[in-house]
Amino acid sequence: MKHVNILLFDDFTTLDALGPAEVFGRLKEYYEIKFISITGGIISGSAGVKIDTKQISEIQQNDILLIPGGFGTRKLVTDSNFLSALRLLAEESELVLSVCTGSALLAKSGLLNNRKATSNKISWEWVINQNQEVNWINKARWVVDGKYYTSSGITAGIDMALGFISDKHNNEVAKNISKSLEYIWNENKENDPFA
Repeated sequence: MKHVNILLFDDFTTLDALGPAEVFGRLKEYYEIKFISITGGIISGSAGVKIDTKQISEIQQNDILLIPGGFGTRKLVTDSNFLSALRLLAEESELVLSVCTGSALLAKSGLLNNRKATSNKISWEWVINQNQEVNWINKARWVVDGKYYTSSGITAGIDMALGFISDKHNNEVAKNISKSLEYIWNENKENDPFA
């Protein structure tokens, strides 16, 4: 059983976190979802959502780390304590997934240096200015480079999570999850219609 540790922070975008969580949640025999934060406790996201999180020190397995985006990332790119904690978490994790401007946090921490990555297209200029040493791919819906998966904006996180399931299980499993969600999966990771 792999743990999907979803790292939350105030003002995260709800769908960035919960869209992929729903995808992983369809394979309960393989994945267990854990909501974590730097300090633990209640974290407030967009749409008035509040989620009770465990402190990062309580992580039991560093299998999959997922970092959402959201307006909260604007402050966190200058928070050296958060970036240090994120860097350590990512280095200890087997796989790291980010949605939307979550990739700005990975980039700012230096984890994406000399790697390919993508991000939200509306916030594109802001994201790429966080670190010029990343090989930013504008046209991509999601990008895989080593253990890092980065996606474009918001709903692209669902596409990336399905792509991850396709990579780790098979395409049929991913398509069945997409169908169960009544979601039209953008399977082509190289083509973001919003780019």
